Amino acid sequence: MAITGLAFAVLAAQSPGTSQAACAQTSGGGMSMPSSNCAVIKKAKLVNGVAVAPTKAPAAVKDIITAANKIRLKPYIYGGGHAKWHDKGYDCSGSVSFALHGADILSSPMPSGSFMNWEKPGVGKWVTTYANGGHIFMTVAGLLFDTSNMSGNDGNRWSKSMRDTSGFKVRHPAGL
Repeated sequence: MAITGLAFAVLAAQSPGTSQAACAQTSGGGMSMPSSNCAVIKKAKLVNGVAVAPTKAPAAVKDIITAANKIRLKPYIYGGGHAKWHDKGYDCSGSVSFALHGADILSSPMPSGSFMNWEKPGVGKWVTTYANGGHIFMTVAGLLFDTSNMSGNDGNRWSKSMRDTSGFKVRHPAGL
């Protein structure tokens, strides 16, 4: 059976290849820098705007990516995703909450400010949230999931580029 088009791209994106994890510490300038004690993990890939989890990622990471992909093109709606999981659109915290709920990490949506003291402090090996009182975004297997880049990225919440993390509390789910 021949593999062509998107199927080939997805398989290629899942090929083994290592890079430094999103495991990092925030420097004084607000940018994430690799920590010396971080293990090397495989990074997720973006294929036509869809995040593809590394084949060796934990099930929870794959579930987060699968859930996030479901809403990646939904419009930004302030308060979206807070009254119900399946909504017409999502705001920043509704988006992150939906993705984390996909891995059964959250049982109900949380506003961005609540993520400031959520779970474990610091950068995670696979998943890291960055929150302040007015915004939240996260990295999952090295990809950025953030509503603030939607206008410049055809409405997609995924990006390969990290943003400034100044003024954000850095947290991660236990074990990830």
